[in-house]
Amino acid sequence: MMGLFSRKSKKEKLNIKYKKKLEEAYKMSTVNRSESDRLTKEAHDILEEIKKIEEAEA
Repeated sequence: MMGLFSRKSKKEKLNIKYKKKLEEAYKMSTVNRSESDRLTKEAHDILEEIKKIEEAEA
């Protein structure tokens, strides 16, 4: 029963956040280019954090 309520790891949370940022950036790209660029940069920063976690796990 524990699996149903298991907490997501920091890496899993960051992956979800990363995907949402990219999705927002894509949607924004047709409306507001500078906002899209800002969201893409945020997504990139999240990806860098994920990579640091993966290196620490290795």
